[in-house]
Amino acid sequence: AQAPMGEGPLFVVFASLSMPQASLSALIRDTTRAGGVVVFRGFPQNSTKAFAEGLKRVVTDEAQEAHIAIDPRLYRAFKVTAAPTFVVTGRAYELCDGFDCSSSLPDHDRMAGNVTVEYALETFANAGGPGAGVASIALASLQKQR
Repeated sequence: AQAPMGEGPLFVVFASLSMPQASLSALIRDTTRAGGVVVFRGFPQNSTKAFAEGLKRVVTDEAQEAHIAIDPRLYRAFKVTAAPTFVVTGRAYELCDGFDCSSSLPDHDRMAGNVTVEYALETFANAGGPGAGVASIALASLQKQR
């Protein structure tokens, strides 16, 4: 369910360090198990140190670090205003690199709110929308690694 380099991720969860630590820790753990990417908009107070310290409190395994990204382009492209927001796309896509451009997004499934990764993926998979296939693969991966 991972996209080639240079393309946007197929399963992405938008998060914030302001989320409750237990919720954010579970979100990162389960998104990693499902093969997705947890994306943050940027550094809190423009401080890499504050970001690193915040992650230390919620990352429980070194392998999770490969599934964490900072990418304001994804926030802009999907017009995300709340965290957590879950997005599953049905195909690969390119993100524009400029501040004045907009990405042409593929059809996708989207959900915002304090739900589990498993709930979001089950909902997407069962709904049969554009991201159902990717959601099914991610859900199977998540459930296999429990």
